[in-house]
Amino acid sequence: MQKVELIATATFGLEAVVAEEVKKLGCEEVRVDNGKVTFRAGLSAIPRANLWLRTADRVRLKLGEFRATTFEELFEQTKALPWEEWIPEDGAFPVEGKSVKSTLFSVPDCQAIVKKAVVERLKQTYRRDWFEETGPLYKIEVALLKDTATLTIDTSGPGLHKRGYRQWIGAAPLKETLAAAMILLSRWQPDQVLYDPFCGSGTIPIEAALIGQNIAPGLNRSFASEQWPTIPRALWREARAEAHDLAAYGRKLEIIGTDIDGEVLKVARHNAAEAAVEGQIHFQRMAVGEWRTRKKYGCLIGNPPYGERLGSRGELAGLYRNLRELMQQLDSWSFYLLTADERLEYQLGKQASKKRKLYNGNLKVDYYQFFGPRPPRPKPVGSAEKEAEG
Repeated sequence: MQKVELIATATFGLEAVVAEEVKKLGCEEVRVDNGKVTFRAGLSAIPRANLWLRTADRVRLKLGEFRATTFEELFEQTKALPWEEWIPEDGAFPVEGKSVKSTLFSVPDCQAIVKKAVVERLKQTYRRDWFEETGPLYKIEVALLKDTATLTIDTSGPGLHKRGYRQWIGAAPLKETLAAAMILLSRWQPDQVLYDPFCGSGTIPIEAALIGQNIAPGLNRSFASEQWPTIPRALWREARAEAHDLAAYGRKLEIIGTDIDGEVLKVARHNAAEAAVEGQIHFQRMAVGEWRTRKKYGCLIGNPPYGERLGSRGELAGLYRNLRELMQQLDSWSFYLLTADERLEYQLGKQASKKRKLYNGNLKVDYYQFFGPRPPRPKPVGSAEKEAEG
């Protein structure tokens, strides 16, 4: 089977999480760099990676990488790449770009040079001087970093965070990919309770339900490369059939989402219905200090309001007080909180077991992880009888 080199782009701080997901898909030669995970696999990895990667931003097909300090070098080496193996005669191939610490710092000029080089290459193959670009989309990116140019084609289309269920959003929405990463980093298991006391439009509970039932996050959306003639339609059909077969739709979950805003909970319920997981999540209007549970073990995962999301310092102090009391009550639970407030540990009177720097959009945040004791493992069936016999 033809092997291709792919790049799963990632938000800073999530590269290792994306790499773990890529490895679970069975891909080879997985390499982690800042903001991306590069790997090799067969053509079937393009549909499977797009369908299954929960924490990556998008999946790019790597065409080539080379050093370029002049426009001539950029043009000639771009032209030498096999664009015709992917872009058909009617393909649409806009070019976007970025340049960091490179001699070729003008992004518009680099985009124009790459576009011209691709056109010249395709002219040789298709024996024509003009391309109408009315067919499938092949969005090319030229990324220059320290004079190294990487040329890729986007296989995803809209970013992978666009699962298709979030038609309505609340204020300051959490990206779906970041919410999924928070859950994966918590090591939450589907047989545990998961509680989000600041659920807003429901992103964390919905992503938890998709993970808990092993539902591929891209199952209800389309991708740019589905229209590429180079990738047989059968591979997409097989990947979607596999995703349906692997989903544990019948698995019961205990996921709770609460918020003090009744209107945003209407949005959360609508989004959960769009994701077809509404039966797995209990949404309720409630302040964090009012929630009670008899469950001895569980995970609280949340994105507390801060900055513009909160009206006053008094509200913030009250929220932290309630959260501190809840941590004292649920002393055998694990707590995972994402916030830009660097005073969180001081406010809660407790040092995090682990802290991870992440980004929510352009905002630097920290993911505070307070580990509780491990729940006891259930005894194997028949062990009680054996103990009685002994």
